[in-house]
Formats: sequence, C-alpha cells, structure tokens
Amino acid sequence: MSFHHFLIMLIPALVALAGGVLASYWKPTHQARSLIQHYAAGVVLAALAVELLPEIEREHASAWVLIASFAAGSLFMYGMKLWTLHMEGQANAANVVEGLSIGLLLATFIDVATDGFIIGAGFAAGGSTGTILALGLSVELLFLGLALTSAATRGWRIIAICSALGSTVLIFALAGSYLLAGASGTVIGGALAFSAAALLYLVTEELLVEAHGVEERPISTLVLFGGFLTFWSIQLIGI
Repeated sequence: MSFHHFLIMLIPALVALAGGVLASYWKPTHQARSLIQHYAAGVVLAALAVELLPEIEREHASAWVLIASFAAGSLFMYGMKLWTLHMEGQANAANVVEGLSIGLLLATFIDVATDGFIIGAGFAAGGSTGTILALGLSVELLFLGLALTSAATRGWRIIAICSALGSTVLIFALAGSYLLAGASGTVIGGALAFSAAALLYLVTEELLVEAHGVEERPISTLVLFGGFLTFWSIQLIGI
C-alpha cells in the first residue's frame, strides 16, 4: 500500500471527526435528523448501486461464491439484529447510551467498519475504486455525527463517538487493504458481496427506520435522491 493510498484512507476518518465537531455545536431537530438520515441512506444506496455492485461483477468471482457470500452477510446482520434487540431489551443504566438507540449505535459502528473494509478492498482491487469509495462514503460519515446527536450525546460525547468512528473506518480500511492485497478475484468479490449485505442492512433496517420515526415530509424523498446523486456525481466526475 502506498503512502498516497493511506492519505486517501485518512480522509473519511478526518471527515467523521469533523462531523462530530459540527454536531457538538449544532443540535438538529427531530425533523432535521430525519432528513440527514435520508441523505446518508441515499449515499449508501448509491455506493452499492454505482460502485460496489459493478466492482463485484468486475472481479469475475463465480455466481455461487457471490450468492453464498451475500447470504452469509445477510445471516450475519440478521444475527446482529437479534443481538441488538436483546441488548435493548435487557438495557439498564450501566449499558445504555441515554437518548440514543443502542441498536442504531452498534449498527453504525458495524457499518463504519464495513465502509472501511470496502474502501480497503477497493484499493486492493486496483483502479480508482478505492478513491471513489473513500470520497463518496466520506459524505455519509460527515452526516453520521449529526444523525446520532441526541439530548445526551452532545458536546464532547458526540466528538468522542465520531472520533471512534473515524478510527474504526481507518483501521478497517488498512486491514482490508492489507488482508486482500494480492488476493484472487474470487476472494475480493466474496468479501465485497458480504459487505454489500451489511450496507443494505444499514439503509433498510436502521437509517430509514430511524428516519421514519417522526412525521414524514414530502421533501424527505428529494433529500434521499440528493444523497444518491451526490455519490453518483463523484463517480461520474471521476475524481
């Protein structure tokens, strides 16, 4: 891995921290948080449709490997869902982040770890995939801090959470790049297919579920498309 790739991997981590700093000064309303979550969901959907799924096909892994890997990722996320529901059911003052869904927080860290691994896999796959994914997913990370802000997660708490998110994405990006360096197309394709299931889970079962917890406004749909267009624009421009 070159130093240039490391610097690009560092961008999402710094952006996540910047999102935490922004969130420490601005407490969005419930409606604003819903719009932010719609936007982040649009970015993740675009990452799946525009870059990740085409890259999986380019790796030329067999159909059965991809199907099995996506199924494994789906079962893993289903298990995580059952676990988080159990945690919330057994919640008490010692293990609750007050005012913030433990399920959402845990799913967010899993998603960010997945983002990092996908970025590392993109660099391992070669070409501009890693760079496009790093820049596009940085948009999601910028808004995650605002999406997680609550009455109890403000000030230094939200900065600490976003710092941990930034560290997580960097560590897993480095791990993905190192572990998949020189790997066959089958291995990279399988890893990306597994990761795609985790990202799909974040959108459908966490971000949009949380976003729909408040009264919907028609503009929410437009914001979702705006998030999709942001990532797609980055890919089309070919930064």
